[in-house]
Amino acid sequence: MAGYYRRRDQALAPSELSTLGGQLLASPYLSVNNLNRDFVATRGFSIVFKQESLPVVVQRFGYLEPYLALALEADCNAFYLNALLLTQNSRVDPHIDRSLRSYCKTVDPPAAVSVLYIQVPPALEGGELVLCCGKKPVGQIRPVENTLVHFQGNLTHSVNKMRSPGRRLSLVCEQYQLSELELLSIPTFTVESRVQPVR
Repeated sequence: MAGYYRRRDQALAPSELSTLGGQLLASPYLSVNNLNRDFVATRGFSIVFKQESLPVVVQRFGYLEPYLALALEADCNAFYLNALLLTQNSRVDPHIDRSLRSYCKTVDPPAAVSVLYIQVPPALEGGELVLCCGKKPVGQIRPVENTLVHFQGNLTHSVNKMRSPGRRLSLVCEQYQLSELELLSIPTFTVESRVQPVR
């Protein structure tokens, strides 16, 4: 990836974005986040899948198809997709993504992380995505609805505390390039949720 991140405005058709947001917020899996303690007062759920099981994801979650068609990198073979909902006082502390580590301890950070902003309060205060390479700040991105951001998977990143009311809804995909041995440890397809884990 040239540079630390890139962005694409007006990523989806308005109808696709509206459907995506509505379906995520109505999902029976949406609950207190299943991610680690860095995700403070956030809600969401996650989908783990390999490249070969993309048709299964689309069959189960058809509303994700426009996002997946746009965001997935052809040279990646395993994915950790999570819906991320922040409200007033939510934040995400600095971390490097490696969510597949719960299945494979040796996994490196993803090759790329892709974030689509689906809903953003019109008078948003806080909630910026902050990117750092080591301790060096390399980007601060203010969320804009229907903007897709790709950034290098080895960057430390965080989300500033959201000070305004409303919902900041995004869809985040960690995209991995795993070895054949590492792939053996990764589920072909599973949903992670505090409501009802599906294996």
